[in-house]
Amino acid sequence: MRAFHSIAEVPRGLGECVVTIGNFDGVHAGHREILRRVVAIGRERGLTPVVLTFDPHPARVLAPERAPKLITTIEQRLRRMEAEGIEVALLLPFSAELAHFTPEEFARTVLADTLHARVILVGDDFRFGHRQAGDLAMLRELGVRYGWEVESAGAILRRGERVSSSGIRKLVEAGKVAQACRMMGEPFALIGAVVKGHGIGSTQTVPTLNLAPENELLPARGVYATRTRANGAGHGREWRSITNVGVRPTFGGDELSYETFLMDPFDGKTPERIEVQFLRYIRGERKFESPELLRTQILRDVKIAGRVHSRLARVSS
Repeated sequence: MRAFHSIAEVPRGLGECVVTIGNFDGVHAGHREILRRVVAIGRERGLTPVVLTFDPHPARVLAPERAPKLITTIEQRLRRMEAEGIEVALLLPFSAELAHFTPEEFARTVLADTLHARVILVGDDFRFGHRQAGDLAMLRELGVRYGWEVESAGAILRRGERVSSSGIRKLVEAGKVAQACRMMGEPFALIGAVVKGHGIGSTQTVPTLNLAPENELLPARGVYATRTRANGAGHGREWRSITNVGVRPTFGGDELSYETFLMDPFDGKTPERIEVQFLRYIRGERKFESPELLRTQILRDVKIAGRVHSRLARVSS
């Protein structure tokens, strides 16, 4: 997939496109259905499947105090879009200047002149342009002028609940990562560099990889069954794991840390970066009277996590 970070970067030879527009934070199950439809239209009509998204999130410019904590990093978002077959992503820098584009200016400059849109797929509640003055009806009217069709996508439900990024944020912040996984279509994951810890695990409990997450949204404190991948997905090394999110109260800590114990054999060089996928919440963080008691509890947690991994392996096989 090709990713462009400004209008100026988009090549003139991109060709005619089918475009979907949105923030796509989390690339959840609803987003995925839209992306698959975009790809299908592209194949049917010989159009390039394109995602038009924004960086930073528009709320960061328009209402910073209400800006949401993003579920995924740009890296994760692009990777998940590519997995659905999207060929081009335009990450449009959202600025005060862009925010003042009228709906017609946005349509002409971005959709017509830059992306040569022939089909546009958006949600029923889509709004665009200054003060969100443009809606689905206006987008269709502009399509008569600029030569595109508009297709709208309805809400996606999972177990009777509407799938939304805001709903996923609430689940993750409450530690309900299994429910978040159902909404997202894959586990919520933190990604970042492996950093040096305090050395306690290697000497007093169990050795761990310590993650410095790049994500804005972070899960509730506690112990989780997780899956750990070296340097993110697609690099071949993957382990069953268990992760503690907390401040290490047994050792008098006060700084939040993300410590992952690998349950499978670890060979080779320690990865510089990892992605930790959160599968199930096991228990809350608590203080133990001694490192020995904590280590005993960790081994119990590992057994529980082992059962979680076995169950998920049976479901996926």
